[in-house]
Amino acid sequence: MPTFAMIFLAALALATLVKLWLGLRHIRHVRAHRDRVPAEFAGEITPEAHAKAADYSNAKTTLGLFSTLFECVVVLVLTFGGGLQALQALSAGWFGAGVAHGVALIVLLGVVMTLIEIPFDVYRTFVIEQRFGFNKMTPGMFIIDGLKHAALGAILGIPLISCILWVMEGMGAAWWLYAWLVWVAFNLVILAVYPTWIAPLFNKFSPLADAQLKDRIERLLDRCGFKVGGLMVMDGSKRSSHGNAYFTGFGKTKRIVFFDTLLARLSPTEVEAVLAHELGHFKLKHVIKRMVWTFAVSLAFLWLLAQLMGQQWFYSGLGVYSPSTAMALVLFFMVVPQFTFLLHPLTSYYSRKHEFEADRYATQNAAAGDLVTALVKLYNDNAATLTPDPLHSLFYDSHPPATARIARLKSA
Repeated sequence: MPTFAMIFLAALALATLVKLWLGLRHIRHVRAHRDRVPAEFAGEITPEAHAKAADYSNAKTTLGLFSTLFECVVVLVLTFGGGLQALQALSAGWFGAGVAHGVALIVLLGVVMTLIEIPFDVYRTFVIEQRFGFNKMTPGMFIIDGLKHAALGAILGIPLISCILWVMEGMGAAWWLYAWLVWVAFNLVILAVYPTWIAPLFNKFSPLADAQLKDRIERLLDRCGFKVGGLMVMDGSKRSSHGNAYFTGFGKTKRIVFFDTLLARLSPTEVEAVLAHELGHFKLKHVIKRMVWTFAVSLAFLWLLAQLMGQQWFYSGLGVYSPSTAMALVLFFMVVPQFTFLLHPLTSYYSRKHEFEADRYATQNAAAGDLVTALVKLYNDNAATLTPDPLHSLFYDSHPPATARIARLKSA
């Protein structure tokens, strides 16, 4: 067996085993604390709600374990099982060589991966979310959403893939730099058009009608020196009872979007506190920092791909014997997650650090007590477990554990 094949199998096995170990740790830890509400929340979260959150978390984690095992099998079938080689031959029979062949290969793989993921999405939506009272989707809505996503993926993805492959094949040794510029430009364009052209395909958005709340929010925005293009309410309740709020777009297209479920549950002062937290991310440049970090990493990865795509061992070590530009791209983004999984704690730490900073900003522009009560309601309504396994949380959680976050806010 080629050396690179052995290295890749070792990385895949390590990543898969660590994921399974972390998931089982989390299930055991949550189950062990299922019947006892943490003292900090004893007066605010009922034992029944705490137990529901534990069961919900474990149901999602259990599905994640099966998904991890299945993902490992799929990677092995596609590489050493000859799956990618078969897709390569099929697409070559349609288009021969060139960019069209490469696009066909990537589209075929995308279709296969989507079909594989559908059963997990169905189970997640119509079994887990349904069992715990969160799902509002109908089978018809699920199918229509899937078709919309597929159409949008084709409309946006095929031109992008074509452009990237053309750059890779026609721009010489420095193609990775030009491909990166295309990728950055594409992301910035999507950020600009998403609020007005893409998001309305899936949800209805209407201006915030509550005059009192709107006035409170506008005064907060003035205090923070922040300008937006609109305050919008999204019909999130059409699909789920989960609540949220987010910023979208940039420049003149920048909007604040509230789920209708969030507005129905929180008081005006609590909404203001949650918004102050989100404003903190913008005012502290978290969004820009994450974008810069993402673009820097993508540049490094494209440079690395440029070094690998001319090496025969890179293909043969993964069970592929018909090298091509598109195949190099596919193999690279199939291999990278296995080698970078152990770096997850670093990205999670970086994200949690930003969450603490945004909380601190929120306490300077709104009442800390209102943010505490808002978060407790959101933890309760979304059935977020208050007792995650510490190591599992270290790897995966982009937000600090509830106990740590609430403790800091209460001290403020």
